Amino acid sequence: MSVAPLPAGSDARLHGANLRRVMAERNLTLGDVARAAGVSIPTVRGIVEETQRPHPRTLHKLSVGLGVSVDELFAPVAPRDADPLAAALRFDRRTNPAVAEAISSHPDVFGDWAAADFDDLYSRVAVGGELTEEGALAAAAAINERRALLAEVALLLETDQADRLRECVADLRREAQIDGGQSPSK
Repeated sequence: MSVAPLPAGSDARLHGANLRRVMAERNLTLGDVARAAGVSIPTVRGIVEETQRPHPRTLHKLSVGLGVSVDELFAPVAPRDADPLAAALRFDRRTNPAVAEAISSHPDVFGDWAAADFDDLYSRVAVGGELTEEGALAAAAAINERRALLAEVALLLETDQADRLRECVADLRREAQIDGGQSPSK
């Protein structure tokens, strides 16, 4: 057997947390890790869930299969991020390779984007669909359309049409029934 139950007071958190980190960085599933290391999925699950302590041979198989040093599986894990939003943004960037591919392949689409625009894109890709370069480009196009519309609205607010625009927005809000804190159904 490649794992043993954890004795009381044992610290297998390093193994589980580090394996979870490697899996997140590489977008790996339990099955991917098990195949790469030549161990069973229950073995990987026990380590990840920190319910079992891996045998030294199992740690060696994991390190070889994943291409990391055994030391990396023992490295201290950084404390939880004090800013959950920043942690979520970093996670989105690490786990959405399709966005990076789209940015690399189509830099013209992203020419004047700010960091917040990229954060928005990374958080949208794979929502309701596949994580593909095409999906990333479709999300980027929607973001660009929204940005263009907001720029037009900002420009109109600086003209003699500002009051008319405010009235139109108020009418649209009433029609969509989003006054009073309700959110749109879209």
